[in-house]
Amino acid sequence: MAASIARARLEQAMNSLPPKVHKFLTSHIRKGENFELKTELNSEYRDRRKEAVKRVIANMTVGKDVSGLFADVLKCMQTDDLELKKLVYLYLMNYAKSQPELVILAVNSFIKDVDDANPLIRALAVRTMGCLRAERIVDYLMEPLRKTLKDVDPYVRKTAAICVAKMYDLKPQSTIDQGFIALLQDLLSDPNPMVVANAVASLREIQQNPRNKQNVFVVNAVVLHKLLAALNECTEWGQIFILESLAEYTPADVQEATNIVERVLPRLSHANGSVVLSAVRVLLAYLDFLQGAPNAAELTNQVVKKMSPPLVTLLASGPELTYIALRNINIILQKRPAVLSNEIRVFFCKYNDPQYVKMEKLDIMMRLATEANVDAVLSELKEYANEVDVAFVRKAIRAIGTCALKIEPAAERCVTALLDLIKTGVGHVVQEAVVVLKDIFRKYPGRYNGIIATICEHVDVMDEEEAHAALLWIIGEHAAHINNAPDLLRIFVDGFKEEPAQVQLQLMTSAIKCYLVRPEIQPMVQQILQLATASDNPDLRDRAYVYWRLLSSGADVRAVLAQCPPIEYESAGELSPGLLAELVRNLGNLSAVWHKPASAVASAKDWGRSGEEEDDEDDVAAEGGAQALDSVASPNAPVPTAQVVGNLIDLDF
Repeated sequence: MAASIARARLEQAMNSLPPKVHKFLTSHIRKGENFELKTELNSEYRDRRKEAVKRVIANMTVGKDVSGLFADVLKCMQTDDLELKKLVYLYLMNYAKSQPELVILAVNSFIKDVDDANPLIRALAVRTMGCLRAERIVDYLMEPLRKTLKDVDPYVRKTAAICVAKMYDLKPQSTIDQGFIALLQDLLSDPNPMVVANAVASLREIQQNPRNKQNVFVVNAVVLHKLLAALNECTEWGQIFILESLAEYTPADVQEATNIVERVLPRLSHANGSVVLSAVRVLLAYLDFLQGAPNAAELTNQVVKKMSPPLVTLLASGPELTYIALRNINIILQKRPAVLSNEIRVFFCKYNDPQYVKMEKLDIMMRLATEANVDAVLSELKEYANEVDVAFVRKAIRAIGTCALKIEPAAERCVTALLDLIKTGVGHVVQEAVVVLKDIFRKYPGRYNGIIATICEHVDVMDEEEAHAALLWIIGEHAAHINNAPDLLRIFVDGFKEEPAQVQLQLMTSAIKCYLVRPEIQPMVQQILQLATASDNPDLRDRAYVYWRLLSSGADVRAVLAQCPPIEYESAGELSPGLLAELVRNLGNLSAVWHKPASAVASAKDWGRSGEEEDDEDDVAAEGGAQALDSVASPNAPVPTAQVVGNLIDLDF
């Protein structure tokens, strides 16, 4: 109340002053930055107007709302100063969507700029028209766009070609009806390679638009000749669009495929990694068409050899680009394993590589490992197993096991390396080595029984589910060779109820196998079966009943001791043939990095979904699944063991 009274008295005192004094005092009162900018934008001096526009753009960049100056900024559009015009166009592009009714005021200026004698201004005008995402002004801009598509200057034509794709995204049917697609297709025969490249880019964008219902970009013999002619002349991004189009083209015969391969091979030496991957994508697609050539084997070997050095060069980039290159190389090696068969050393991990790069390099090392280079690979893997990164160490140990499964002559050396790692006594190293050795025992039964005693000596450092299950499997399979097998099993019996399901199942099976070799452990087997049949886990309970009835009925249970089928080597990340073929067609794209089909890659509007929403959905799904399980299980809830089988536990085996 006091503040309002004071303000009223101040205004009354100001009004009572002489006019000159009042004007002098009020001229120094700051009315806000937008008011000052408005005054400067309407100044009669061009330099002051330019500085004002720069300040407006600066405010817009940091997030301040300067949309109220739209009309004043628009007045500055009528100028011969190219720098000022660029600034005004930048302002228009930013606020066109929020001020569509005011953007119409700029149409006349665009039409005038399209007829300007300076091709830079004409191109700038048509580029800005394409960036104005306001449907209300599309109809006004069609004639200026049509004029620029036929401009005498190639720079203007190539800019207008991209603008057609942007207009199609706003009004697809109007773009087709007005003949812009046909004009764009005519630009494929343009003498300027940059115009051809931009026309290809625009047509591909329209072709891939979800609202497109017709084939607007067809590569035939004539178009193919134009694309190959423009390939060496256009910029790197133009080359990428042309190479992507060539990868989707089906050659008419072997000779045409050979000619295309010869024209694409020089692109492998390009400095841009995306161009290199696009060229590799074309070559991989066309190698299948070369099989009918007289010298198909020789030509294929030449192409494969030429693909190797540029792929190796891609690994010399930063870690992010190296990771992308590795993911694409993984796909290439599954399609053509001979591409980098002699370059395994470039995939050895460096001390400063990020973890995700090291993991990818390990996968590729396993894919390239052969009997000829396995010694160098094992030497590297043993070094990796001494690192501090636990996840990397685990994968390195698994890689040693992979070498043993993949290369039989190297199995002895791999087992020796694993045994040395077990002797270190490091918890996670020992446990991972035991898990790996379980698979080696399955692959080569009876060959490495001598190391079982060393494994059993380190049971006290194991505390993980998978390691416990692997150790129990080894004990059950080799109970006849382990003197203290019952004692080792008894360690897990005492805490049977607290053990994970995987360990409980393996303990029960291993106890049965041990009992068949050592009948004196009958009381322990009875105790395990009693605990298992009282479990809430249906898998564990049902298997216990099966074993129980077999043992109590006097049936031959020697089948439990039957030899396991030999384990086969399976490469990590092996892709199905269909998915591999699709990823080869998408080399260099996001789907090739994710190793997922293009249809499964999330669209841009899905990327904004927060992780909290996903977590909530997962929780709801998990809760719903648990409720569904309860609803299914409750009508047939297990009846207590004593009511069903009576004195089965007391039966004499």
